[in-house]
Formats: sequence, C-alpha cells, structure tokens
Amino acid sequence: MKETETKRSAPQSARKSRRDVLRAGAVLAGGLAAGMLQGCVTGEEKKDVPVEKSRTPVSAWDKEYDVIVVGSGFAGMAAALEARKAGADVLVVDKMPVFGGNSAINGGAFAVAGSPLQEKEGIKDSVDLMVQDMLKAGRGLNHMGLLKIVAAGTRPAYEFTLEHGVEYKPFLQHFGGHSVPRTLQTTISSGAGIIRPLKKSAEKMGVAFRSRCKLEDFVMDENGGVMGLVVRDRYEFPDESTGELRRFRARKAVIMCSGGFSQDRRFRMMQNPNLDGRIDSTNHPGATSEGMQAMFGVGAAPVQINLIQLGPWTSPDEKGFGMVSQFNTIAGFPNGIMVDVRTGKRFVNELADRKARAEAVMTRLDDEGHPVYPVVFCNAKGAERAQTLKACLKYGVAWEFGTVEELAKHFGMPVEGLKQQVATYNEAVRTGEDKEFGKPMGRAVLLDEGPFYAVRCWPKVHYTMGGVEINTEGQVMHMRSGQPIPGLYAAGEVTGGPHGASRLGSCAVAETLVIGRLAGRKAALSKA
Repeated sequence: MKETETKRSAPQSARKSRRDVLRAGAVLAGGLAAGMLQGCVTGEEKKDVPVEKSRTPVSAWDKEYDVIVVGSGFAGMAAALEARKAGADVLVVDKMPVFGGNSAINGGAFAVAGSPLQEKEGIKDSVDLMVQDMLKAGRGLNHMGLLKIVAAGTRPAYEFTLEHGVEYKPFLQHFGGHSVPRTLQTTISSGAGIIRPLKKSAEKMGVAFRSRCKLEDFVMDENGGVMGLVVRDRYEFPDESTGELRRFRARKAVIMCSGGFSQDRRFRMMQNPNLDGRIDSTNHPGATSEGMQAMFGVGAAPVQINLIQLGPWTSPDEKGFGMVSQFNTIAGFPNGIMVDVRTGKRFVNELADRKARAEAVMTRLDDEGHPVYPVVFCNAKGAERAQTLKACLKYGVAWEFGTVEELAKHFGMPVEGLKQQVATYNEAVRTGEDKEFGKPMGRAVLLDEGPFYAVRCWPKVHYTMGGVEINTEGQVMHMRSGQPIPGLYAAGEVTGGPHGASRLGSCAVAETLVIGRLAGRKAALSKA
C-alpha cells in the first residue's frame, strides 16, 4: 500500500537539530534499516547495535492507524479509550506477552481527592490539599502545571473507571505522606482490577491490541515530526534476535506510555551507581528504558531521570513486589510500628512519605555495612483487612506470636526495650499524639493484646519519577527548541515532573489515568 509522507511543521531549531541528535526511525522504501537504537533489557551489557543514519522517505507501511499507543498500563489503557471515544482508529502495542505491565501487578491503590467515600465518612479533602501533600513529598521539585492537573483530575478519573466496571473496596486507606485518608483500592488488591475492565471496554469499542510488539524506533518526517514506528513484531522478550521488523503509521500521533526503567540495571546505575544488582526491584521484568531512550534520540528533553524511588514496605524474604508490601501498607505501617531489632525502638514515622521511610530504613546497617532488617508488626485487630496475611504466613514471610515477648525473642530483640516502646506507642494512641515521630494517630490501633503479626522490611527499587518532559496537553517537548515534537505524546512513568523528588503512594494510578486520558483526547483531536 502506497502512502505519501505526512508533513508536520516543527520549529526551525528543531529541524536544524536533526543533524545533531541521534537520527532514529530511518526506513528504506523497499526494506528496513539494518539496525535500530535499543535500550538495555536485562541490565546486562549488550553488544553494540548499529544505528542507521539516513532518512530515506517511507512510501510503504505494514499497518496504519490514527493513534498508536505504546504500552498497556493504566496510562496506555486510559489514552486508548479516550482516543477511541474521540473517534480515532487506535492500536495499542506492548512488547510483553501479556498486557498491563507494572499496572497489572501493583496494589491497585488510587488516591482520589473528594471521593464519595470521603464524603460519606466526613473526611474533609480538596484538590489543593492533595497538591500540597504531593508537593511536600516531592520536595518542591514538582512541575506545578502537571501536578494541579493530576490532583484536579482524580475524581473524574475515578468516575471514568467506574463507567468501565472497576470495583473498589468499601473503605478508605491512609497511605504515608497523605494528610487524610484518600486512597481507594480495587477489590482484588491489584492493579489488574483496573487493567482488565479497561481493556475489555477498549476491545468492545474497537481498539486493536498487539502483544509481543516491541518499539524499535520512530519514523520521522522531513520536518522533525513523528510519522509512525518501526516495531519488532512477534518479539519474544528478552531475545533481541526474535521478531520481524515492521512499519506502523500513526496518521495523527504516537502516545508513549512505555513506563519506567526500574528493572534496567545499566540505565538506572547511570543515574545512581548505588542502585546495582544488590538492590531488587518490585517491577515486572520488562520495565526497561528503550522507549524513553528512543524519545531522547529524537530530541525529547529529559527531566529529573536521576530521581528513583525505593519502596519502603517490601521484604528481603521474597522476590519482587511480593505479598508483604500489601500487608505493610494496609496493616503494618498504619496500624502498627517498625522497630530496629538491635534496640526494639522505632526510628521513623511509619506514615511518612516513601522517601523519608526508605532513607531511614537504609541506615539500618551493621559495622560492616550489612543490612539489619527492621521488623514491622501489628496485632490481629490492625491486620483484619490485610488480605495477603494468610499467604504471608503460609510462605514464611510473616510470623505470628502470642505475646510481645515471643516476638522479641524470635528476632533477637531486647525484650524490655521492645516492651517499653510498645507501652510508649500505646500511650500515643490513647492521647492521639505521637510525640516521638509525629505519626497521624486518627486511625491508630492499640498494641495491647495478641496475636501479633510481624514481617521483615527492606526497600526495593519501585518507581522512576523522571522521564521525558511533557506540557499540560501531554505533548513531548523538544530539548533544544522547547517546543512540542509534532505527533508525539506521552503519559505515565515514562514522563517526568508531576511527582518531583518522591511520589506519594497511590498517586501513580492517579497520575497515569489522568494524564493518559488527557493525552488520548488531545492526540485524537490533533490534525493529521
């Protein structure tokens, strides 16, 4: 099928910079470029891959759509649904064999300012308060325009998920760093509770999905605009020798929702050399950087890519995200305490933001620099809503004790030190004021009787706050010109700005859904 090139205007500085940046997406009219820019897949060193420097016009495409979405997490699904609703012909591609990425395996926790549950429970919240909470956690480094859009869009995004069949638990949670309880969670305690209904709706609406389809590079027009993609179709992650190179045209836009790079060991160590192979990650294996790198290759501006978050609620006794994370977020941290096993004493506010907690935990080292894993525990009353507790006990990553003394002896803690700490904490619960660390005590539970449930804790790489720069319409910005790259949008963890130095828990679902919806609408309504 023959197709003339789509030409989108771009600033002169952007056109001139084509000679100075990596020239991605070159495709010969009768064949495909021999080599394409590739990111690191497993974090190991890879052989050099040649990059084709020519820019021969493309006159044939394997497939054509109005909008192509790269990535199928919360942002990708939201973008696809909104683009389709606006009348666009939409394709979603994902390099993995299953759809959803990290979104399908996360905890399904969604921060909503002004939700019906807050209104029902008499909790006073506002968009401004959520902005202030995120700004505080972000240490003031947040992109204010994007931040305000995210907070203001949470209630509409929540209603959007309900329209597509998402179901939430009938109670609120108080995540660390939030001034008030504002976190909803799917009934299955997983992001799959959002991904599955959204994908089902998208398929009914006519959105096309293609798994095992890996982005290799962008196809650019003469004026620096994105025309489409070169993909590796029938790709078998992580084998780069698999698949067939194909050309997919995007008549209106490409929306990059390819996620972060927490599993990309080489790329994350470029930003922070301390995040080497000794630090595990909560992410799925495909959370790598090639999508972000491809955008850098066509001039996208990088934003705060060295800001990498560690999840403070994970366990050294299980791989990846695990089951302990959910126990800690819903029970251990809000309804219990975290103590240093050498003293039996608390050392941080258990409901501080993730950065504060992770940094405090990482200081628990012995004289030789080895981790001394803290213990988080609560009692049965505090753990009554922890859905993963039974599994944690079954697989030996949590322990049950009848008394505080038994708990202390099991972990080699000073018994009297721990008993004194529990007594001090219980007094804080009774008075409603934590004089030690300032933990919010509105929903605190007395640790006055067993059984007690305990887990060990150590952070893992969880989220990358930085990425490419986007404007408030979801357009990817060019590094030199400061103007949008025509035909290129992005949403979700592959972008940088909304969260600043540290993301608050349950704000990823908020951001990805809100900005994904925005980018989908804007891309569909853009001129071809």
